[in-house]
Amino acid sequence: MAVPPNMTVLNTSGKYFMNKSLSDDIDEILRLQGVGWVKRKIIRVGTLYLNINHYTDDASIEHIDIVQSLSGLSTSSEDRILDWVERPHEDDVFGDVLNINKRVAAGEVEGDWLKMGWTEDTLEKGLVYTRARSDTAKSGTTWLAVQTWGFEVINGERRYVRHVDFTGPKGEKVHARLVYDYQGPR
Repeated sequence: MAVPPNMTVLNTSGKYFMNKSLSDDIDEILRLQGVGWVKRKIIRVGTLYLNINHYTDDASIEHIDIVQSLSGLSTSSEDRILDWVERPHEDDVFGDVLNINKRVAAGEVEGDWLKMGWTEDTLEKGLVYTRARSDTAKSGTTWLAVQTWGFEVINGERRYVRHVDFTGPKGEKVHARLVYDYQGPR
């Protein structure tokens, strides 16, 4: 389902689920991140739900707090602060991760994959830019996932989308587009 026409990338609060028929397969990314075969198969058959609370705090710093659940099997929280300060995060799927986030103009983003396809209002207000990397000292693996978040028009409907530019432990490159259906307000 499309996002409401009045929703902007400055407030993406709402409930979503990943539309697997419109999204790219992420199994190779998960494999390169060290996610085991059984867990990858559970992720493949499950549905990923996002409950997003997007707000600006009293210090004018943008936050995107996300509760993710996989078909009710597991739930994790991911709090993104768009201040370009790297923070550790322990994830049930990916292990120990270091995240850094900010809002950027598309022209500041390297790589066409991360800056193509966005709606005019997304480009006008800026993309959410995230960089997550394995905490190699703790996880024993090395990978980097750079993402841009915003809205695209897909099959005539405005959708919440993430572009992923992934680099694996041996320099493997994988691009993926993740498309989400809007379920309603949070």
